[in-house]
Amino acid sequence: MKLSVIIPVRNEEDVIQETVQDICAELKNGNVDSEIIIVNDNSTDATAEKIALLSAKYSNIRIIKRHPPSGFGWTVRDGIAFATGDAIAIVMGDGSDDPRDIVKYYRKLQEGYDCVFGSRFIKGTVVKDYPFIKLIFNRIGNYFIKMLFRMPYNDVTNAFKLYRKEVIESVKPLVSNYFNITVEIPLKAIIRGFSYAIVPINWYGRTSGVSKYNLKELQRKYLFSIFYVWLEKVLLKEEVKNAKQKK
Repeated sequence: MKLSVIIPVRNEEDVIQETVQDICAELKNGNVDSEIIIVNDNSTDATAEKIALLSAKYSNIRIIKRHPPSGFGWTVRDGIAFATGDAIAIVMGDGSDDPRDIVKYYRKLQEGYDCVFGSRFIKGTVVKDYPFIKLIFNRIGNYFIKMLFRMPYNDVTNAFKLYRKEVIESVKPLVSNYFNITVEIPLKAIIRGFSYAIVPINWYGRTSGVSKYNLKELQRKYLFSIFYVWLEKVLLKEEVKNAKQKK
């Protein structure tokens, strides 16, 4: 099973080389057949030069240069469009995700699951330097999603997830252009009945660079995606009900 690792990046010149090198090392050690797709979202620093050096060093790295408009969702969608693997992992380019967890996801997917979701808030995790205010909003938002969709998963907003290719195809079209894509894809997969495993993962606060995550600006976008998928869930349930009545 070939794995496509999609890494969206924007102005990560200080961390992108170490991040990708660590990922490459873990995938090699885990004997994971893989490609790494780095999607450069209109970086204005030296990110382009840094990832060009990585591409020259590693034969399985592909670089995609985006054109405006910028946005995390656009970047992920472009990466998905170019992925050739049987499974797709979305991994942050700021070094916050633990490369060892990518291999953990991959092994779990091999057990037969359709998706593997990580949680930073269950037993067995290591979380370092998570901004306190962001943590409060994270817990409130994820609790709201958990209750609305009546599911056990408590870290939906975390971008780092793994899907079989057929899951990604099933949830299209994707409409989120920003970080709200991190909730659109997994929630669509869940309401469509795909199986998923939840595993503990590690998360580390960035040591350099600037976060692209604007909490205030994204609240409305997150709510749009959440209720968009919730409405889809209601309509799917109604379709199933009507189909049963016709039999």
